[in-house]
Amino acid sequence: MDRYDLIVIGSGPAGEKGAAQAAYFGKRVALVEREPHVGGAGINTGTVPSKTLRETALYFSGLRQRGLYGVDYSVKPDLTVHDFMYREQEVVRSLREVVSENIAQHKIDLVRGQAVFDDPHTVRVGDRPLHGDVILIATGSVPTRPAGVPFNDRRVHDSDEILTMTRLPRSLAVVGAGVVGCEYATIFAALGIRVTLVDGRERLLSFLDGEVAERLRTRMQSLGVDVRLRESVIHYDADADGVRLDLKTGDALKTDAVLIAAGRVANVVGLGLERAGIVVNELGLLSVNDRYQTDVPHIYAAGDVVGFPALASTSMEQARVAMVHAFDLKYKTAVAPIFPLAVYTIPEVAMVGETEESCRSKQIDYCVGRAAYRANARGQITGDLDGDLKLVFRYPDKRLLGVHVIGEIASELVHVGLMVLQTSGTIDAFINTVFMHVAYERCALRVQPLLRRGVAVAQRRAAGLEAHGRAEEEAVGPRRLEQIERRARKLHRERREAECEQVLAVDPACLLHDRVHAARPHRAVAAVDVRDERVHHEHDVGARFRGEIGVAAEAGAAIDVVAAVDRIRIEEPGNGR
Repeated sequence: MDRYDLIVIGSGPAGEKGAAQAAYFGKRVALVEREPHVGGAGINTGTVPSKTLRETALYFSGLRQRGLYGVDYSVKPDLTVHDFMYREQEVVRSLREVVSENIAQHKIDLVRGQAVFDDPHTVRVGDRPLHGDVILIATGSVPTRPAGVPFNDRRVHDSDEILTMTRLPRSLAVVGAGVVGCEYATIFAALGIRVTLVDGRERLLSFLDGEVAERLRTRMQSLGVDVRLRESVIHYDADADGVRLDLKTGDALKTDAVLIAAGRVANVVGLGLERAGIVVNELGLLSVNDRYQTDVPHIYAAGDVVGFPALASTSMEQARVAMVHAFDLKYKTAVAPIFPLAVYTIPEVAMVGETEESCRSKQIDYCVGRAAYRANARGQITGDLDGDLKLVFRYPDKRLLGVHVIGEIASELVHVGLMVLQTSGTIDAFINTVFMHVAYERCALRVQPLLRRGVAVAQRRAAGLEAHGRAEEEAVGPRRLEQIERRARKLHRERREAECEQVLAVDPACLLHDRVHAARPHRAVAAVDVRDERVHHEHDVGARFRGEIGVAAEAGAAIDVVAAVDRIRIEEPGNGR
């Protein structure tokens, strides 16, 4: 019998990185994989293929070029499945090679076949028994297949099988509006396919900030997706003309193809877990502690097989932490408590940290600042005029709590906020940093001056300084104030905001400031609960902060990304209400 310090079952992100972590520190490792290719669902059927298809859809649809140069792009009329899938297949092939090279470089024994437990320390692969002092289960997940769905029909797909379609349908029904469902719905809609998205829940993607989720729904509808929430399918009927879906409300859909995106479950069938003393929980997942140990101390589990967050990025870290604990290595001891989430829809959505809803539920006093790509140079250059950045801060110490982005490369931009969150930073982290000018990240700084001013004005007014300001206004004299106001309005119209602010400096309670800025169409709203009173302050921001914000980087590398302020709304519900 072959004896190993570690046996890893599954070569996806968790399995590969867990095996490499132990091998790097000199452990003898066997990696068992039953599929023809290494890389797991992350490379072969899930993360990488769907994101590559998204880029392919954007290319063939010309969506990224619309709004540029006055050209109206449309989907290439002769687009074939081969055209659509070619890039995905090339990317997948390349990344399989990367994983294979990493396995070989760390001198890990790759064992092909189905792993089955004989006992807590023995895994049998075919006729070959393997003994492991430590075992890591990293078998990932598979799509859920609800009863009553005719998966035997070639036009009905789960999220793995959709990649094997032989022709592009004219219409597609996507059942399930989770991450996978929303991503594929927008990908196919971008190609001009009629897409209907059906889901029984009240809103899209409950983990997103509610405002951002609603923006996504609106953008999906503008792309042509028929979003039907609070709706479910009660019966499927496949015939020669297509697949008919009977809905709970009495409506019916007739479509060329169906994608069932009803979630995923742990891929543990056939492992013989009962012989190892491991029980699958009520959610079909493996239960683990904070070191990723199962109920059997020397057997660990990581990745999708343990459930949320089921991300490739966190799966890798979970496996590393597990192996550090298993072999008492001096390295990573915990997965970072804050991690970003991204949904690769069209448009892209990303977030990290608290949402407005979570702040209210935790009774956290907070402020919100918003900035739009439309008013920023990079947004205009790329033609992405509908992107938005939303920052959530704690009141009154300005600590950053959450970052939410919808628009071009949202999944890159969110890392700037992640680094500030990771260090418990405040809004000053953005203020005190110089960033590239033509970059999406500049919107992080575009929201901060307004956030500050909105809170300051509300505090001053709540403290009775508004009346004091009126007294000063009377002391200056009405004729002089009229002259000041006319001068300020002129400067404001000419977008000479610095000079405008100097002229308005005579107005400590911001009374003239309100009048001068109120007429502009692009306004920011600051709403702050102070002493149980709702105080509103409105002023234009379109010109004041144009070009004032900057950007950071992912993994230390500068990213050239930009967002802007078209309209910023700042709110601070008192006591988290």
